[in-house]
Amino acid sequence: MRYVLLMYGDESDWAGPAGRRYAAHDAFIELLKSRGAYVDGEEVNGPRRAVTLRKESGEVLRTDGPFAETAEQVGGFYLIEARDLDEAIELAKQCPERIVEVRPVVEFTG
Repeated sequence: MRYVLLMYGDESDWAGPAGRRYAAHDAFIELLKSRGAYVDGEEVNGPRRAVTLRKESGEVLRTDGPFAETAEQVGGFYLIEARDLDEAIELAKQCPERIVEVRPVVEFTG
């Protein structure tokens, strides 16, 4: 099964020298690859670059900024392959970010 690991944090957590943080993610990617679990992953721009669209009464309303007004924002994701949720959680525990949400990906057959 595929799972997405969504990484959350305060934007200030990602400020400062990126070298150590990126090295930790490089090591995490190597761990995922060694387990045959790595599919993809990306860092996303900060919440100030987000645009949220809401559809209401046939109109599309645009708001600059993230969907939720919270200190913790999505900073990136990994798409992984795991045997089951327990294995996905065990892999997510190794992610260097402080908050990681694990969600199964809906598999459509067509």
